[in-house]
Amino acid sequence: MVMVYSAYRLAVVCQHLINKLPPKQDNRKKNKHKTMPEQVESSPKLNVSSEINTPTYDLTKFHLKRILNNNSKCKSITLLGTFPDISKTDSAIVVFEKNAYRESDVATEVVADDDAETKPKPSYFSTDLKVRTDFINNIYGSFQCVPTQELCTVKSTVIYPATEKHIEKYSICQKYIINETPDLYESITLPYIESSQFSLEWVYNILEHKQETERIVFEDTHPENGFILLPDLKWDGRNLETLYLLGIVRKRGIKSLRDLNASHLPLLHNVRSSAKQAILERYGLNPNQLRMYFHYQPSFYHLHVHINPIRNDAPGIWCEKSHMLDTVINNLELLPDYYQRASLPFVLYEGNNLLELYDKQLQVRKVAAPELSEAEAPEAFTDDEPEEGRQCKRIKLSTPQKELNESELIETPCA
Repeated sequence: MVMVYSAYRLAVVCQHLINKLPPKQDNRKKNKHKTMPEQVESSPKLNVSSEINTPTYDLTKFHLKRILNNNSKCKSITLLGTFPDISKTDSAIVVFEKNAYRESDVATEVVADDDAETKPKPSYFSTDLKVRTDFINNIYGSFQCVPTQELCTVKSTVIYPATEKHIEKYSICQKYIINETPDLYESITLPYIESSQFSLEWVYNILEHKQETERIVFEDTHPENGFILLPDLKWDGRNLETLYLLGIVRKRGIKSLRDLNASHLPLLHNVRSSAKQAILERYGLNPNQLRMYFHYQPSFYHLHVHINPIRNDAPGIWCEKSHMLDTVINNLELLPDYYQRASLPFVLYEGNNLLELYDKQLQVRKVAAPELSEAEAPEAFTDDEPEEGRQCKRIKLSTPQKELNESELIETPCA
């Protein structure tokens, strides 16, 4: 009893001495605006959320209505349905996507760890691997493999409740390229954006630290040139090969490329340099291996930059969709109002109301077939025609027309 009491008194005295010590000085270089959130101890580089909010829905109770998209290239499937236990009318979109491979997943040697209690990382080449042989032919073999459960996880993204715009965005449909002039932007696109864009409340929640604060990778709080860097929903937060971040600017009122001018160059320069430095420090990625770009049209109309490694074939990197940040900066340095003067092509999907507006004025769906005279019309094959005559017609159809001289007319048997 005396020993317990003495230990208690010693603890009290130590705590009292600690409380009287002066506060620890922070020797790091202070910056009024820029902050790098603390790393999660369990994962010093990857951005793993320390807080997990419970959703209002139960994913196991999802009821499928139809498949919106089944992408064999990306190994993903997009589903439309409902959560009938909550609402039978509110639509829900569920995306399942197989995770990309990590180098540790295929390790064949387990590195010794000082902590004996630490379990080795799961690997495909372990005793848990189940292999079914399809066939063996000489040096080639085909197998179906089922790895350990830890390597079978599938990333899922849920949008609930989903609007018609979300359903349209995730559906397979016909696509059309619109060459938007400044006049068309002012007369068609801008009125459409102002009347029917997505809600930006979720963006403002992030900027105001009301939501997703634990996901912030980097933040610059400068009111004019600041931005927040955080993971996009497309990234699983684990695999650096598929890293996908968004840089959301703090300044409101910049909807897209069309609003940018030379006055925004300090903002763009800051996003480019600060984001590269933050990603280097956080994830160890070479800044010269990063792709930084804008989308036009964007999925939401508050200026944001997409950032991912160039080795990652991320969605929306095609020339008709993306505009490199370096190119945007260069254009504005050459011409201060470049994006108020330029024609900007973009893609519209079937079912998009903006497409209906453009089709009404430009008839983008209608293709006028050229009218051919009887002499220009291709000759048709007949059942009774010999093969030699058919071959001659094939040659005429596949070869550009040219004027033949007299010798060619004699030498060509089907002229």
